[in-house]
Amino acid sequence: MRLTFLGGSETVTGSKYLLETDTTRVLIDCGLFQGYKWLRKRNRQPLPLAIENVDAIVLTHAHLDHSGFTPVLYKHGFRGPVYTHYGTLGLCQILWPDSGRIQEEDAKFYKKHGLSRHTDPQPLYDEATAEEALRLMQGVEFEQVFRVGDIELRLQPVGHIVGAASIIAEHNGVRIGFSGDVGRPNDILMRPPKPLPEVDYLLLESTYGDRRHDDEDPWQQLADVVNETAAAGGVLMIPSFAVGRAQLLQHMLVSMMNEGRIPRLPIFLDSPMAIRVSDVYHQQHAYHRLTNAQCSEFEQTIIYTQGVEASKQIASQRAPHIIIAGSGMATGGRILHHFKHWLGDYRSTVLFSGHQAGGTRGAKMVQGVERIKVHGRWLPVKAKVRQLDGLSGHADYCELEQWLRDSALTDKTKIYLVHGEPDALEAMSDYLKQKTRYEVHIAGYRQVLHF
Repeated sequence: MRLTFLGGSETVTGSKYLLETDTTRVLIDCGLFQGYKWLRKRNRQPLPLAIENVDAIVLTHAHLDHSGFTPVLYKHGFRGPVYTHYGTLGLCQILWPDSGRIQEEDAKFYKKHGLSRHTDPQPLYDEATAEEALRLMQGVEFEQVFRVGDIELRLQPVGHIVGAASIIAEHNGVRIGFSGDVGRPNDILMRPPKPLPEVDYLLLESTYGDRRHDDEDPWQQLADVVNETAAAGGVLMIPSFAVGRAQLLQHMLVSMMNEGRIPRLPIFLDSPMAIRVSDVYHQQHAYHRLTNAQCSEFEQTIIYTQGVEASKQIASQRAPHIIIAGSGMATGGRILHHFKHWLGDYRSTVLFSGHQAGGTRGAKMVQGVERIKVHGRWLPVKAKVRQLDGLSGHADYCELEQWLRDSALTDKTKIYLVHGEPDALEAMSDYLKQKTRYEVHIAGYRQVLHF
């Protein structure tokens, strides 16, 4: 058996791991490279090792850095099955077409304004290709054993987001674990990751390999911000990621209103994608901590604004209210339109609820800039800017270590660290070597292992 690291190694994006026997080829994860331009260029390089001809793809979860390259393989002729949990299948039905549509729009914009070195810039894939690629997906349940050629596989729940899984692959008595993105043991929304069985090799994510999560209570943080903004008579704007974070925020806000910890204000979920994702979370409520009744309460309490006109009507609200809208780092989406109305109002607040990557509007606002540019206009930032810590869906390095200790790994287990930035990988490696008995390596891009 042979394993080649085609992505998710020495970086935190583009997860792809090619697992081969003499007769079978399986691609574990098929993610887009994101972030820095030198990484994104890999998405357009010739496909390595003829991965468009693999027998099957198996996805750990729906985030585009783990699943979003699949339509590219479809475009290049791949027609094999794509196995994943039903929750991931439901999310990909939302994320892939949206990704294709955004790429189409970007390509048209670059061509119109001459921003590309190509005379006719093209998307990696368009919305139609993404829709067609979805036909290849086959849902499987957690713990269901299935085979691709002579490789036996199964998925087990790992928290993080709905449908997220670790993958256990076995051939001729050799067992390999692919952690996927590992959730937190005490996550507010998701159940804890299931401990791993005994494996000979483990590919372990290291996103938070050099960071601990803040111990401050996120419930109290959120309550304080809501109460402060409401008392001032302002509007609370929450830029949010559509998958996971928007659903968690809805749960927290509705719960605290019911408990009387915050006033009962109008809440608008102004994100068609987040609304559709919320439907998936409702359908898959057995796989997270919320009940069917709690999910139903979102729809009864929160105002879902689908169309553009409904979104515009929010601006007519003068009393204090809460707006949850994309995008999470304020790089685009409907939140920018709400910024135009309320960012200059000192009574209002912008609350960021996740990591803000360098160079984004969100990062600049958290750093305290006085103005930001939105749709060609410089807007004064007079509203308060706050950051809500503690809502990450990734286990930190101590939580990952405890997950390993709870698992059935042995002294013979070899760990290869993946899906982390260089500093995080080094820190995670040093920590595990000091604290555990496992042999630990940092996986290299295009590295090949033979079992």
